[in-house]
Amino acid sequence: MLRGGRKARMKRFSALALAAVFLLSLPHPICAAPPLDDVLVVAKRIDDVISLDPAEVFEFSGAEIIANIYDRLVAFDPADVTKLYGGAAEAWDVSGDGRTFRFRMRPGMRFHSGNLVTAEDAAWSLRRVIKLNKSPSFILGQFGLTRENVFEKIYAQDDATLVIELDKPYAPTFLLYCLTAGVGSVLDRRAVLAHEEDGDLGHRWLKRHSAGSGPFALKSWRANEYAILEGWPEYWGGAPHLRRLVFQHIAEPATQRLMLEKGDVDVARDLTPDQADGLKDDPVVRLVHAPKGKILYLGLNQQNPVLADPRVTEALKYLVDYQGIADHIVRDKGVIHQTVIPRGLFGALDETPYRFDPARAYKLLEEAGFGEGFEVTLDTRHGSPNIEIAQALQAGFATAGIRLEILTGDDKQVLTKYRARNHDIFLGEWGVDYQDPHSNADAFAANRDNGPDARFRTLAWRNSWADSGLTALTSAAILEGNSKSREGIYRDIQRRMLATSPFVILFQGVDLVAERRDVSGIIWGPSFDSNFYRFATKGRKGEKP
Repeated sequence: MLRGGRKARMKRFSALALAAVFLLSLPHPICAAPPLDDVLVVAKRIDDVISLDPAEVFEFSGAEIIANIYDRLVAFDPADVTKLYGGAAEAWDVSGDGRTFRFRMRPGMRFHSGNLVTAEDAAWSLRRVIKLNKSPSFILGQFGLTRENVFEKIYAQDDATLVIELDKPYAPTFLLYCLTAGVGSVLDRRAVLAHEEDGDLGHRWLKRHSAGSGPFALKSWRANEYAILEGWPEYWGGAPHLRRLVFQHIAEPATQRLMLEKGDVDVARDLTPDQADGLKDDPVVRLVHAPKGKILYLGLNQQNPVLADPRVTEALKYLVDYQGIADHIVRDKGVIHQTVIPRGLFGALDETPYRFDPARAYKLLEEAGFGEGFEVTLDTRHGSPNIEIAQALQAGFATAGIRLEILTGDDKQVLTKYRARNHDIFLGEWGVDYQDPHSNADAFAANRDNGPDARFRTLAWRNSWADSGLTALTSAAILEGNSKSREGIYRDIQRRMLATSPFVILFQGVDLVAERRDVSGIIWGPSFDSNFYRFATKGRKGEKP
């Protein structure tokens, strides 16, 4: 732990100075500074934040932030994802043919601006996702919605009624779960359009501002430094207990631990298992293990002719020391999982056929003509545990003569390179966008257009892999109305991917969170965008929904 040294002292000084600015700038005319329990500071890596526009956010930290700013049309119970309930829409009904959904908006809801939340705001927000066509737009686009037809397919029947018409009768609840994703956020149309530039639908402005109706509003965001949210006292569901919520970017886990112990931050999100071990008996710190629906995986770019050989792909799956990494690196932060649908979701398959077996891997490489090994690069973000995992992979690959060069960068750099298909091997995480197995099945198995200008750039696309049979099977699964048959399709997809895909699925994530014991009420949900702070308190017992 870095208790001494100029770097640690400067980090702590910076944190204290920033905290002082937060406190002094709080809008309270009769207090020099608000009570400590009005501000919660969360230390975590937030260098993956590229934008805070719900039509564009597709990264873990950004998704968590906007989930606390915007109401989505539909929500789910974090303790039981099978239970859906109304968000901005209090209720809905479906036509007999399963293709037309009518949503009744929650009456009396207001945006942070004071404007009423209407069905037209909801319709405009959804249409805007399709019109901007950013990374997460495929979540809505898979229902046959296009720039050309979106105005006739999504519309407000009146101020209180939103109508969405689908191209096909999809499986029950599929659309509803998709509307629990970030793209289901309802935006203040008038506030956003007041900042429109050159027909961008307010996109430039909304990258750094907010226009929601949720329990918090964005005060400011500075890339790679912090994001500050202010509690909104007029929230329809009840005012949050916090006056201010701060996400502070602290890259080094050791620094996060030091700041937590000293009380400079209230929550540390990126501690290593060894660092957390040292806090187990700390009377002021509580450790929380929150299972997540995210998976850690390798993506093998099929544009590299060596990696495109299926024997090489299979060999790499036998060169990962899964158990060793689980025991020594991701202990308390991950469990071995080798299929694309995480445990906890409908249709998940818990099969782990691969073990560390260099002899078997070498035989496969020899059959492929690479008995002497080869050179390849791996891109991943710098920081723990990715670096340690990459080094373990490097050692495992070396047992079969594969020379792995590790390339690191911050999250934005690595993701940008990956999304442009400029990698050899990518090591990273993927979380479900909505609590339906199609979220991951479609991302990993489907690639309807492998061209450079493809509209839907799934993970299969990013790795230049297209299997027409799996793509068709994935499309069939969302039309299957019988739940048992649908579950069987997803299990078939996962088994076929285990054998043939260029993905090496490594672990399913567990969030290891360290909180100071005077903090309570934070909801650590099952996905990266279901961590909620509305009920969080400091120094007093928080309420739960």
